[in-house]
Amino acid sequence: MPQITHVGRVMVPVSNQDDAIAFYTTRLGFSLVADVPFGESDRWVEVAPPGGGASLALVPPQGEYQPGRMTGVALESPDPRADHAELKAAGVDVDTELMGGDGTVPLLFFFRDNNENQLMIVEAQ
Repeated sequence: MPQITHVGRVMVPVSNQDDAIAFYTTRLGFSLVADVPFGESDRWVEVAPPGGGASLALVPPQGEYQPGRMTGVALESPDPRADHAELKAAGVDVDTELMGGDGTVPLLFFFRDNNENQLMIVEAQ
């Protein structure tokens, strides 16, 4: 068996790494945890939420892996309702309505980053 211990990072394609760093750090409060040369002329960039966990690697587009996609990334929050209002007020593209919160599905909503990648904020259980 492989010796996998946890999810370390999730790659998210972005058209401009500097703009994506600005979005994730100023709008979501993430920290820049890596920004180093990679390969011949690329950069390896990672941002992470303040509470830890897996980081997001903000990577240049490659082939069919382009910005503007459903990422499958679910970010946990103790208060999605407050986050929704804050992000909406900050001009982030958030869904109009929150979903769930009915006792079977946790409260959640989707939003798009500055590259139109879709992510979810979901109530921590």
